[in-house]
Amino acid sequence: MKRFCVLFLFLLLSVPSSLVAQLLGPISSEYNSFRQNGISTVELSPDFVWVSPFLNYAPHSSVTGNWEIPNGVDSLTNGVGRVFSMDSQGDTLVVGLGFTSSTPAGNVPAGYGTYVSTDQGNEWFFSPFLLDRYINEDTTFEYGGQIYNRQRVIVPEQSPPYSITVHDGVIFSANWASGLLRSPDLGRSWERIILPPFGVKELLPDGTRYNWRNCVSSSGGTCTAYEQLYTAVSDDNLKGFAVMIDRHDRVWYGSAGGINISDNALKAPLDSIRWKNVGFNYDPDGLLARWVIEIAEDPKTGFVWLTNWIAEGSGSNLQGLDNYGVVYSKDGGLSFEQRLHGEKILSIGFFRGSIYAAGEQGLFISSDGGNTWEMNNRFKTQTNLITEKASFQSIASNDNYLFIGTSEGLLWTEDPEGPWNIERVNFPLTGGNNFEQESSNVSSYAYPNPYSPDLHGQIRIRFDSSTPENAQLRIFDFSNTLVYETTEQTSSTGGYEILWNGYNMKGHQVDNGVYFYQITLSNKTLEGKILVIH
Repeated sequence: MKRFCVLFLFLLLSVPSSLVAQLLGPISSEYNSFRQNGISTVELSPDFVWVSPFLNYAPHSSVTGNWEIPNGVDSLTNGVGRVFSMDSQGDTLVVGLGFTSSTPAGNVPAGYGTYVSTDQGNEWFFSPFLLDRYINEDTTFEYGGQIYNRQRVIVPEQSPPYSITVHDGVIFSANWASGLLRSPDLGRSWERIILPPFGVKELLPDGTRYNWRNCVSSSGGTCTAYEQLYTAVSDDNLKGFAVMIDRHDRVWYGSAGGINISDNALKAPLDSIRWKNVGFNYDPDGLLARWVIEIAEDPKTGFVWLTNWIAEGSGSNLQGLDNYGVVYSKDGGLSFEQRLHGEKILSIGFFRGSIYAAGEQGLFISSDGGNTWEMNNRFKTQTNLITEKASFQSIASNDNYLFIGTSEGLLWTEDPEGPWNIERVNFPLTGGNNFEQESSNVSSYAYPNPYSPDLHGQIRIRFDSSTPENAQLRIFDFSNTLVYETTEQTSSTGGYEILWNGYNMKGHQVDNGVYFYQITLSNKTLEGKILVIH
């Protein structure tokens, strides 16, 4: 297998980053905004761009200040549901909902249900999350003429819809502990798809007896006794991360046990669906790891791309051999090419002939089919900034626009060679926005607050300027000792943000504690408090 270089291009600063202050502005304060800057999911319908976690939408060509809240989605606006996944085909949009459940073991993600719209969000149908009943039919299933026992799924915990897809009226949802779910009627009913046991390369309805094993007794962390039971508790290949339908109507299901590919799962009866599984075995022409968390098909070439995440633990003879990165297949999963070794990639997309990989360290771009890559983790406009601490989490595109969801806002462009635009929630100093309409007026504020330099990178201190003038920022510790100061020049009337990265004037990170900021303008002095927690 050929080795290809991976080219990382970084923006280099001419002075130490710990001593650099930045001024953003003038910043408009749109009333119609999306709910929060952390956007893990973004999707495009023919006319609109949709973002998580509250399903806000705006026209492709006019996103700034034009975000709306759909009608008829009470599970989001007045309930605990949040958007975990989205997909669209034509005017049909499907949205997988989850929530955070408080349990004795702590907070865990849970499944909530599905929203479906066939008219680009004008009207919505809600489908509750599929749970089993306490009847005998929900403890067995038939496959290939054989009868098997399975464990009921009676709670939604650990079953959020990490991925959802729709094709010709059929919906598939990948729901971790609930496995792969299929709705043949746009959410009116749901059924559980049977997957191969972990490590089994093929599942065929030919009468072969398969063995899904559930541990019933263990000693020293090693299972000593099993029972025959179909359950995601013990079988990693049933646990779902991702699902995608390719141009040949093949269903690709990414699990904790590798990639599963079916040529008939779209329409076949449950007891007749065929699967091929590819797991991780340290093959240079195979997967980088067995966890497959994202699947995407290149519309230009038809190649299918997968993201891999390290999964092998101390009980595996493959521990230390798996790796983060992406792979792609030209031949329907018979073989794979490996790329971006070591990078934690969360989403893959395609725009104007280039491949985009959104990761925890930055946005990776390849213009030659994945052979070489450039990385960018700093995006800045006059009014907004995505810091180098941001993670890049989701990608959506059409012929005209590319949208990137990040932990610090929404990136979008019509031309990757030209300027990028950044959309963020810029909460006004006076009044609120469409989500918090009764907010009180303030003269300045700092966010995020509490602030962690390691986690957040920079804190933004917001204020208004009434004229072009010098804005002096000074930060004091609890003993009133000056730890940092800078002077920036505003250009006109409007809102501004001075960014501070938590370093003092000697280039050292400040300690945990309470700090006080003071902004001195030509006609007023503004003050506030910052809580620093490393």
